[in-house]
Amino acid sequence: MTEKQKAGVGRGAAKAGAPDIVIITGLSGSGMSSATNAFEDLGYFCVDNLPLTLMPTFGRLVQPEEHNRPHIERAALVVDIREGRFLSEFPARLRELRASGLRVYVLFFEASDEVLVRRFSETRRPHPADDGDGLLESIRRERRAMSEIRQLADQVIDTSGHTVHTLRRLLIERFGGEDGATMRVQVYSFGYKHGSPHDVDLLFDVRHLPNPHFVPELRALSGHDPRIVKYLMASDEVRETLRRFTELIDYLLPLYRREGKSYVTIGIGCTGGRHRSVMAANYIARHLRRGGYEAAAVHRDVSKTKRRKAVGSKQ
Repeated sequence: MTEKQKAGVGRGAAKAGAPDIVIITGLSGSGMSSATNAFEDLGYFCVDNLPLTLMPTFGRLVQPEEHNRPHIERAALVVDIREGRFLSEFPARLRELRASGLRVYVLFFEASDEVLVRRFSETRRPHPADDGDGLLESIRRERRAMSEIRQLADQVIDTSGHTVHTLRRLLIERFGGEDGATMRVQVYSFGYKHGSPHDVDLLFDVRHLPNPHFVPELRALSGHDPRIVKYLMASDEVRETLRRFTELIDYLLPLYRREGKSYVTIGIGCTGGRHRSVMAANYIARHLRRGGYEAAAVHRDVSKTKRRKAVGSKQ
């Protein structure tokens, strides 16, 4: 393995196109689970601890579509020392996959003895290679056993100095193309009188804006209705509030992405959750979609007032 590869520079899979299969392997406790989560966020079909005997069969599922046969576009496989025949059979299985025409990229994760000891001590999980000689000797035994597999890797990543977030960022930059993983944003409208949500990342209150509830011809409508939108957007305060909200959101979302968040929920609350919050949530979701985010508006309370009135009319 060259010093260039040891530094985390592989043989250019991203330049040649995304690999069909990424094989994640390495030392226990080195971050393979975190890597798998990152590849899931990138849209890879991930399989943990796939038996080596199934690798050729799985490879056929990833082959380009022929005769309208459904196939997996790209996959990430975690294969490590837990698989009993891994050390003896992996080189042959890897050659077999590549001979089939698939672009296969091998990522090998490792860390220093000191870091691995600390990670296993913190989690209190047994080392898979422990046969009673103690944690440090188990780590060293696995490192020696995996040395030949390491030589087959396209890229070696030492995670000793990485956090979960920085490792994720590295993998997304390496395998996610120019834009990396798409951040998913849910813009969630609600009414405070029905209770505040507890699972939002950002919370905005729009109860200071003009309330269509007090306009008789608008009261029965919802924030989806163009007449409500026109009424609210005629207000300087509404336009300025939305401008400031979207500027803040545009500033914060890249920072959330940098720290490893793939999903962000934005709460927009008004009194009843029927007019102002619905209109504002729709506006913000459209703004985010134009900015390249995968954004959707969800309206918790838009129909509650209407249902309550209908129930009351039966009594």
